Amino acid sequence: MTRDLLSRRGFLAVTAGCALAPAARAGKDIPVGLELYSVRDDLNKDLMGTVRAVAKMGYQCVEFYSPYFDWKPDYARQVRSLLDDLGIRCYSTHNDTKAFTAANLPRAIDLNHALGSKYVVMAHPGGAHDLDGYKKVADTLNQAAETMKPAGLQPGYHNHDAEWKAVDGKRPIEVLAADTSHEVMLQLDVGTCVAAGADPVAWVNQNPGRIRSMHCKDWSPSGSYKVLFGDGAAPWKKLFEAAEKTGGIEFYLIEQEGSDYPAMETAQRCLANFRKLHE
Repeated sequence: MTRDLLSRRGFLAVTAGCALAPAARAGKDIPVGLELYSVRDDLNKDLMGTVRAVAKMGYQCVEFYSPYFDWKPDYARQVRSLLDDLGIRCYSTHNDTKAFTAANLPRAIDLNHALGSKYVVMAHPGGAHDLDGYKKVADTLNQAAETMKPAGLQPGYHNHDAEWKAVDGKRPIEVLAADTSHEVMLQLDVGTCVAAGADPVAWVNQNPGRIRSMHCKDWSPSGSYKVLFGDGAAPWKKLFEAAEKTGGIEFYLIEQEGSDYPAMETAQRCLANFRKLHE
């Protein structure tokens, strides 16, 4: 599907099959992966082939998003086998709130365990619109942390722009950070943070050890989310420094919601820009 494109651009593959090391590891050793929503059309047509192509580009890990939740455990194990063969990892999954209900959490645990994940990330607060609603989300995440612990998994929360906008004088993201245990990873979506006018570097520094994963999505006033990674307004150099010195970053995930290039070429270009900025 993208064989010609991949062959004419000479990105070197970087192998990574080892487990996550402590957050104090050197910056160059931190894996960089792809949130597979970035190549969703290709993924829907040929999941295995798309994952192979992403690994060939040099991505070291991937994050599967919500449709994975409908997989059967045997299929999840097949995907894990492919990841192992390619020498890449799935450290986290991107989930709807339904994955965190009492009825569905065992399924989320089984699928993530099969994939070799560490984090089950809540990607949306569901029906939460006020501070009390976000406090209930925090309670759900804390309860999930206790349930997941025996399986070696941890929950996470992925922000969008709404969490940065004050409600009754307080930002929901602050409620989520204050009312969840340290075991709940705060997955920073950089683009939506910047789009909302918030300071992502300050946020990382205010939450030491909690920013263990980051969606490296850019944003600009003129191009919105269509800009490639590194071409927008996000202060990446300062963010990398804060994430690796204070945030406890364990892996980066590039995300792109649609650019002027085909999705697979966009993923390649974003990875090339990442490598230039994260030297």
